[in-house]
Amino acid sequence: MEIQEIKQRFGIIGNSPLLNRAINIANQVAPTDISVLITGESGSGKEVFSHIIHQMSPRKHGPFIAVNCGAIPEGTIDSELFGHEKGAYTGAIGERKGYFETVNGGTIFLDEIAEMPLGTQARLLRVLESGQYIKVGSSKVEKTNVRVIAATNVDVYDAVKSGRFREDLYYRLNTVPLRIPPLRDRKEDIYLLFRKFTADFTAKYRSPPIQMNEEAQQMLVNYSWPGNVRQLKNIAEQLAVLERDHTISAQSLLQYIPQENSGSNLPMRIN
Repeated sequence: MEIQEIKQRFGIIGNSPLLNRAINIANQVAPTDISVLITGESGSGKEVFSHIIHQMSPRKHGPFIAVNCGAIPEGTIDSELFGHEKGAYTGAIGERKGYFETVNGGTIFLDEIAEMPLGTQARLLRVLESGQYIKVGSSKVEKTNVRVIAATNVDVYDAVKSGRFREDLYYRLNTVPLRIPPLRDRKEDIYLLFRKFTADFTAKYRSPPIQMNEEAQQMLVNYSWPGNVRQLKNIAEQLAVLERDHTISAQSLLQYIPQENSGSNLPMRIN
């Protein structure tokens, strides 16, 4: 499938060479069954690429599940991923199937992989190497056939060097590195994305269309976007809801974009 077709199918907007390269890598790696490590800043769109890889793969008719490793408490992540037997720990009142059992034949997307505890990393490595795992509280070896796509917004190799991430797991996951560019490296895409988001939100909230003067456009394009596409979408929604003058000036835009030296990319506070 051509890059333009993939963009249309998955709702990806932009023409920057870095974005096109990421899509091309995802397209090439999808038909294989190797593990993929997607790296990129928060808000850059890593999960979209996990869907591209799954939907363009032979597993596309199998299940897909996204798991945020950073959102699961350390004491329960093994149970979530690999399942547990009844009585495996206090509160385990029944047997539980883990994701590696329920997603058998499909794809599991492990977001924030660098937050995974070291013990769980060892279990994951065994799955990647042999397709085997053991439920919590069991001694029976189970088999699974799952493709693993992982993602992180931190430098995993730094985590390896500091002892927070297993080196063998890093190399096992990072067979084909897939880096999603930050929005500041896709300057030619920023205004395209903004127009799409504002069109969607003005239609949703039945507000007048939003225009932007030249100075405001330049400010939008030259801002560093630490929160990436997610932050741009958030600001587009604020403008669609709050602005009564629907030709946005640079002065108006300044109320929504955090100061570059403020150390925060949180939305503006409305008094």
